[in-house]
Amino acid sequence: MNSLANFATLIVNAPDFSRFANKPGAAIWSQFIALPTTFSVTCLIGILVSSASTVMYNETYWNPLDVLSRFLDGYSRGDRGGVFLISFGFAIAQLGTNISANSLSAGTDMTALLPKYMNIRRGGFICAAIAYAICPWNLMSSSSMFTTYLSAYSVFLSSIAGVVFCDYYILKKGLLYLPDLYIANNSSPYFYSNGVNWRAYVAYICGILPNIVGFVGATQTHTVPMGATYVYYFSFFTGYAASSSVLLILTLLFPIKGMPEDSKVFEFKFYEEWHEVEDFDIYLRNKDLDLGIIDADDDDTSSSIEDAFASPSGEKGF
Repeated sequence: MNSLANFATLIVNAPDFSRFANKPGAAIWSQFIALPTTFSVTCLIGILVSSASTVMYNETYWNPLDVLSRFLDGYSRGDRGGVFLISFGFAIAQLGTNISANSLSAGTDMTALLPKYMNIRRGGFICAAIAYAICPWNLMSSSSMFTTYLSAYSVFLSSIAGVVFCDYYILKKGLLYLPDLYIANNSSPYFYSNGVNWRAYVAYICGILPNIVGFVGATQTHTVPMGATYVYYFSFFTGYAASSSVLLILTLLFPIKGMPEDSKVFEFKFYEEWHEVEDFDIYLRNKDLDLGIIDADDDDTSSSIEDAFASPSGEKGF
């Protein structure tokens, strides 16, 4: 479960990278095969190194840097050179991990929230400042503290993954009108209630609640029932299932716009299809014309919505 929690952030932030893929299926191998395999191998190596350190040094080391420090007891030139190369590899890996898994995702989210003031670079700098402010070295003070920190990923991110899965695959079945995602008024089916889909927030909180009691117990600050601890052991699956189920129920009780009109919720059907996005500016301009936001006299675009989004076969769609 700790291995799954470790790449939970990559699960929810995968679109930050997969959106640059040349074809829809390009991300399948990396997400379905490479990530689980590499993270499992990394965890296995950690277990083997810790077990070997117990046999060699009569002390169990969970931090690989502590193992490297033992290599320098009575070291030779070769030992010192090997420790330097391994440490340099750790430094490069840490730098690459923070850029790809932390800085870019934080910068992307901040840019989406405040596009007028933020960009990905500024968001990355703010992320770095916040990282120093929370004193992350305290999370490495012990192995139990580190594993508790890793498990927190599952508690808070699994609920996000469940909401995204339910909304896209079950409710909308892959049907998204991409230009409408950038329209901040009631004409967009994704504007919901003043731009907020309260159902998703309620589902997110409900996904956290089953695991939060066990998480508090894992911090060893309070004693919690064993039942909550057992639920916490499967935190990712528990939060994922709870949040997606609550969102499904709330959407059935309080329907939203943007769902396929000719398909039922539990019908196995999918609407996702590839479409180029270069002509979105034409669509949005015509949308503003229809709403009266701009005057026809000011419009220098002669193409219509149908022309902008007509497929080679002549069919209209997104």
